Amino acid sequence: MTTASELGEPILATRNLTKAYGGLRAVDGVSLALHAGRPHAVIGPNGAGKSSLINLISGQVAPTSGEIRLKGRDIAGLTPNRIARLGLGRSFQKTNIYPSLTCYENCWLAGQTRLAHSMQFLRPASQHRAIAEKVEEALEAADLIHRSGTVAAMMSYGEQRQLEIAMVLATGPALLALDEPMAGMGREESEKVIDLLLDLRKTYPLLLVEHDMDAVFSIAHTLTVMVNGRVIASGTVAEVRNSKLVQEAYLGDGEEKY
Repeated sequence: MTTASELGEPILATRNLTKAYGGLRAVDGVSLALHAGRPHAVIGPNGAGKSSLINLISGQVAPTSGEIRLKGRDIAGLTPNRIARLGLGRSFQKTNIYPSLTCYENCWLAGQTRLAHSMQFLRPASQHRAIAEKVEEALEAADLIHRSGTVAAMMSYGEQRQLEIAMVLATGPALLALDEPMAGMGREESEKVIDLLLDLRKTYPLLLVEHDMDAVFSIAHTLTVMVNGRVIASGTVAEVRNSKLVQEAYLGDGEEKY
């Protein structure tokens, strides 16, 4: 078993992270660590606090208490744009693209927002080249280079989800935080995105929130299981699958409830 010291400092870590709304704790004292080369999935039933957790990490919501560290830096309470500039690439449950623009244009807009003074349109040509390179690399990585000129609204739902991932990649992230990237997909589309994530995990540290357990078991190295805002188990896929507590909470009747 690899020890914490052998893994080194996590690229992303939370400690006793909490978000309270009055007497309700949507996230209750959650601690986790994401290391490079060890894709980390957060699973649990609806209402477990998974999306609330990723919203806290990405700055969409400010924590009530606790720590969030990205590459050793405390980012708790920073704005989403600031956190993105520090290297967090985040996707959302609902597709977040510009339907009237082409794939290339969508990725270009995403890429240019991460440059300093991104709204200065009279920028050096070298910056344009840098964005163009990032866009082409992102479309290639998302297997959409052949769709560069296609208007996003004319693409299938699965391709639109791929495009959203490409937009995240165009920002040059240090890690990917993906919130249910396969939500609403059929089997064929899901399999394509699973293949994409299996490829991306070779390059990027990956934090994944996902209901598709086949995808989770094939992609993730580490699982964190949440119930009612709290972590009830965390470890390797094998450890969590064999956990009696997890089996009682989710698998006791033989049905998946994630």
